[in-house]
Formats: sequence, C-alpha cells, structure tokens
Amino acid sequence: MIPKDLEEAVEKSDVARINALKGAIAAYDDPLEIHLSLFPLIDRVINPPFINPHLPKMYGICRDLAPHLSKEGMRSLVYLESIEYARRPKLDIAARKAVLPSAVDFADIEKSIVEKDRDKAALLLDAFVEQQGMGELIRRLLLLGSGYLSQSLGHSVSCTAFILLELLERPDAKWPALFLLADYFCKGGFHATPLLTGESRKLSLDEYLSRSVSGTGFVDLHHTITFFAIERTRSFFTPAEHGHMVSAWTAFINDKPTGPRAFPQEGKIGDYAQFKESFSRLDADLMLDLTAGMIASPGDRSRLCTFLATSVCDLYQGEYDPHYLTGLGSLLWLINNHYHNVGLVQNALYQYLGFYFKNMKPES
Repeated sequence: MIPKDLEEAVEKSDVARINALKGAIAAYDDPLEIHLSLFPLIDRVINPPFINPHLPKMYGICRDLAPHLSKEGMRSLVYLESIEYARRPKLDIAARKAVLPSAVDFADIEKSIVEKDRDKAALLLDAFVEQQGMGELIRRLLLLGSGYLSQSLGHSVSCTAFILLELLERPDAKWPALFLLADYFCKGGFHATPLLTGESRKLSLDEYLSRSVSGTGFVDLHHTITFFAIERTRSFFTPAEHGHMVSAWTAFINDKPTGPRAFPQEGKIGDYAQFKESFSRLDADLMLDLTAGMIASPGDRSRLCTFLATSVCDLYQGEYDPHYLTGLGSLLWLINNHYHNVGLVQNALYQYLGFYFKNMKPES
C-alpha cells in the first residue's frame, strides 16, 4: 500500500505522514514504482511566489537521475521528492471537457495566452495534441518559449521541456500538465513565437558552454540547466530550429565575461563512504581536488555520477531548493556527454557544487 499511502499524503500535504512512512519506503522493493505512482499529482504542485513550475520539472529530471542510483539511493530520492511535493500548495485543475475544438492552429493558442484565458488555452493545447501529436506540441511550445529566456531565467524552455518529455512516457495523464502549462504561459505572458534567428553566434559553442558553466550563482546555474533542456529535446527540432534554440540560449548568456578556471587533473575516490564524508564538508574546492581524475575513464565517470546523486539525496534534511536536483540533472548530463572536454566538465562540477554547498551552509 506504500504508493497509495504516499500519494494520499502528498495530495493532502501531510508531511508528518510521509515521515511516518520513511521506514516503509526504505524497505520497499521497487522504489521506482513509488516514484511513478506519484505522477498523477505532480503537475498540480506549484511553488509560489514563483510562477515557474519548478517541481514538475524536477520530477521529470528525476527520471534522468534514477539510472545513477542504487535501490537504496532511489528510496532516498523518493522520500525527498515526496516531502518536497507535500510541502507546497497544489493548483486547482479544471475538469477536462469531453468535446475538444476542431482544427486548432497554434496561433489560436497564442491568442488565448494574449487574452490570459487559461481554461481556453488548456483546451486548445489538448486539442492540438489530439490533432497533431505530442511531438509537434513540444516543438511549437519550446519555440514559443525561446523568445522569453531572459525574462523567465530560462524556465520558459527548461520547465516546459521536462514536463512535456514526461508526458511522452505518460500520455494517458496529459490534461493536468497541459492545464499547468496553460496557467504558466498565461501568467508569464509568453504569447509570441519569435522568428528563427539562425546561428549568428560571435563565439563557438564550446566557448559559450565554457561561459555557461562558469560562476556559481543562481543565474549561472540556469544558463546550464537551459542548455541541458534544449539538448534533451533536440530531436524535435529541424537543424535550423535547433540552431535558433541555441542562438536564443547564447543571447540569454549575453556577454557573460567570466571564463573557465583551471583545476588539477588527478584525484579519485573509489569508496562512497569517503566520498560522502568529504562531500558533507560542503567544500567545492576540496571535492574538485578529490575527483578531478574521475572524468576521462568510463568506470570512474559512472562512479562519480552515482556518488554525486546519492550524496545529494543522503544530505537531505527535510527542505530543498528544487534547483539542487534540476542542477544535478544538468551536471550529470554534461559529465556523460562532454567528458572529452575535461576542463568544461570540471567547471560544471564546480558551478553546481559551489551553488549547492553555498546554499546548504548553515548561517553563521
């Protein structure tokens, strides 16, 4: 009964009940099953005063974290998730209408957003999916969001991307997510799809990535998360559209002046207990010294990803910023897709750990 009990506790925002279930979660044989059971509720979870749907995005990125976690680690993640969803209020989702509009054009959706008519926008999104498919909605809604990266700190693409990617896995439960996105786009005023900008970048993509992963601030982390979202949805775009998305992202980074730091090339930890003890000191420089040599080798790289994901779950004490997990997702993606550029990955690791540790430090 654990999935059902947990689902009811999250829906009722009953944190005490989830804490009472912690032992049962720790003993449950298939923690991924618990994670999946929460999906029908996730798109109702909001994070005021922010309009961005941070928690549904976090849920989607947890799918990327799962392969790096043991069963024990996944149980810790499920407990963490459940508390975070329960701690926050829930959006009232209107009932889905049985009869959908016919022959919906995407311009109709944009017009409903201009009118801030959330219910109409949700209905039109639903009809658009029925008529043209989820893949086409992903393409069109992300192109629309690309015009608002600076205004939204990238969330108009990053939140949208992971919410819609999750719907590809769960098409039977699309209405709450479409209603949430309608609510978000109306609140944000994201209504006009920009013209394709091409690839008129001043610098190479590697140079922009180096800028993206520099700095440990809130905005710096969002630069990297946004690129992660664009690349995870790359298959839905034509080459010209993908070039546009990347150009919109480089405009979001703008003239960020900071460059990469140089880190040592050695240092490996083979034991999780040692890693966790060092990680719990909340010292980014220490962790780079201890793990700098774990990027080039596939085995070491896999171990590093597992250690990072497990440690972030193990350090949980009942309250997390969702960016601790979304930022972790983008970091693990970079480690596994850009390992050939060791300096880039090291800077990405330092960016994430600098952000996470700084915000985890107790006030002096």
